[in-house]
Amino acid sequence: MEQKRKIIPPVYFLLSLLAMAALHFWLPIARIVPVPWSYGGSVLLILGIALAAIASGLFKRAGTPVIPFEPSTALVTSGPYRFTRNPMYLGLVLILLGAAMLFGALGAFLPIPVFVWIIQTQFIAGEERFLEEIFGAQYLAYKGRVRRWL
Repeated sequence: MEQKRKIIPPVYFLLSLLAMAALHFWLPIARIVPVPWSYGGSVLLILGIALAAIASGLFKRAGTPVIPFEPSTALVTSGPYRFTRNPMYLGLVLILLGAAMLFGALGAFLPIPVFVWIIQTQFIAGEERFLEEIFGAQYLAYKGRVRRWL
């Protein structure tokens, strides 16, 4: 049976960044984060990169795949996974928020809810079903005590 190729989250992330830049430069709506406040986006950007990298590293250390919909071999619940079930996705959202703040224009913020909706509906929902099938009660208990985003 031939498998369909799926677009993975980093592709949606990059498309979101491109949309943010395009909206900022070609359709500037209004500057809502003035300089120097816009530089605060650097902090969010760095936090997002760190969070995604740490979370990814924990997956690699546990020997479980990072790519969505590949069979998980371990349930990672340490590090940032104690506070959010999706620190890699949260990290990507923080990077987008940081970039939007650096741009400072309203248009740069518009792709972010679309990105979150795509991640929520196309990835997280399915991943949670797979994890419930693979880890059963252990995952349900984890899901009961740790929030999806924050």
